[in-house]
Amino acid sequence: MPHQDGMLSLAARLNMVLPQTQCTRCGYPDCAGYASAMAQDGVPINRCPPGGADGIGRLAEVMGTPVKHLDPAFGIEGPRSLAAIDENWCIGCTLCLDACPTDAIVGANKLMHTVVAEHCTGCELCLPVCPVDCISMENASGNTTGWAAWSPLQADRARTRYAAHTKRRNPEPQPEASSTEALPNRDKGAVIAAALARARARRG
Repeated sequence: MPHQDGMLSLAARLNMVLPQTQCTRCGYPDCAGYASAMAQDGVPINRCPPGGADGIGRLAEVMGTPVKHLDPAFGIEGPRSLAAIDENWCIGCTLCLDACPTDAIVGANKLMHTVVAEHCTGCELCLPVCPVDCISMENASGNTTGWAAWSPLQADRARTRYAAHTKRRNPEPQPEASSTEALPNRDKGAVIAAALARARARRG
C-alpha cells in the first residue's frame, strides 16, 4: 500500500515541510503559495528564513535536489520570536487583528489588544500595520533557530488556524444586497485618527 505522502501532490508535500509561519518573507502570500511556486515554477528552495538550514534540507529531500544556502535577500535564520503589545500605547485600532494570519491577537475596537503566545508564529506582519508602533518582537527560543525552535505540532496548529483565518476573511459569496440593505462602509482611517486623538489626550 503506498505511503500517504505518495498520494499528495508535490506542492502539498512541500507545504507539509514548511513551518507555516505565513510570514510572506519568501515573496509569496503564504506557505502554500511558496510551495506551489517551487513545485510548478521551479522557484528556489532557499527562501524560507523561519525554516532555516534544516527547512531547506527538508525541501531539498522532497524535491530531490541539492541543498542550498539560505538566500540572504529573503532574510536570515534566527530565533523564534513572539509579538508583544505595549498596553500603555495600544489604541485598539484592530489593524493587527486583521493582519495576524493565525488570529493570535485578541481584542476589540477601541479596547486594548493582547497576543496569545501559543498561537503567535513570529511572522511580524502585525508590525507595519500598527499606527502607534506599540508592538515589538521578543526572543522566544534563545539561541535555537529554524526547525529546532519550531515543532511539527506548532506548524500543524498554525496551518489549521491560518485556514480558519482565511475562511473568515474570505467567506462564501452572498447574494448581493439591495441598495436599501447595503451597510455603510467603515472609514478605518477616521477611526484610527479618533483613537490617536483619545490616546494623546490620555497621555497629555
